Amino acid sequence: MREVVRNNFFISTNKDKLDVSFIQNYLSKKSYWAKNITNEIVKKSINGSICFGLYVNNNKETVPATLIFDKQIGFARVITDQATFAYIADVFVIEKFRGIGLSKWLMEEIMSYPNLQGLRRWLLATRDAHGLYAKYGFLPLDKPELMMNFKPFENYPETDS
Repeated sequence: MREVVRNNFFISTNKDKLDVSFIQNYLSKKSYWAKNITNEIVKKSINGSICFGLYVNNNKETVPATLIFDKQIGFARVITDQATFAYIADVFVIEKFRGIGLSKWLMEEIMSYPNLQGLRRWLLATRDAHGLYAKYGFLPLDKPELMMNFKPFENYPETDS
């Protein structure tokens, strides 16, 4: 587990700190890639990933991170075998906190995470953040003809909840 503080912000890989309802709400209602995702699927995805929660300290005083960092404002997860491959998914910072370098910091923490060092291949998909990911070495596929995918459906079905 890793926990780091910068100014009034905190990144933790402790899954117990994650606000699953917050994550599900963002992914389901505000993301373009996981519209209508259910709470059950989000929980299952968290269980199978290394997760990075981003939090803000709402207290004006500087305190140890374990005390006050209570409001989650961002998230990312890495699906990996921790030996050869990693896929970065569900990266977001809520709108109120964008433009101040938090997504860059989140990526720095992901890319420097000890259990993710020495991997042969990293992948991710993005519609609009190519510039961010390029700063960390991500490029379009060099041999897309070698890559295949299987996508049984495009979007999660709408639910009544």
